[in-house]
Amino acid sequence: MNTKLTLTMEKAVIEQAKEFAAEQGQSLSSLVENYFKLLLLNSKKGSKENEDKPLPESFLKLEGCLKHEGEFDYKAEITKALEEKYGL
Repeated sequence: MNTKLTLTMEKAVIEQAKEFAAEQGQSLSSLVENYFKLLLLNSKKGSKENEDKPLPESFLKLEGCLKHEGEFDYKAEITKALEEKYGL
């Protein structure tokens, strides 16, 4: 069941996020929801239950939108960035 949520953010961030979402063919709501799902998935780091859960289908649609050289483990990079930013 979906429920409405109101968030307060800087206007510039909202505009950039809307543009990014449009470029990805997704709504801003779905991007925010997938980000929260990712945070929750990684919040219990080391938990065997969470290690076996796949990423949401809508998040997997973003695969390939970034250019990189060589092998790249996006799950490890996302986890690393979130740990650095939020101390997870």
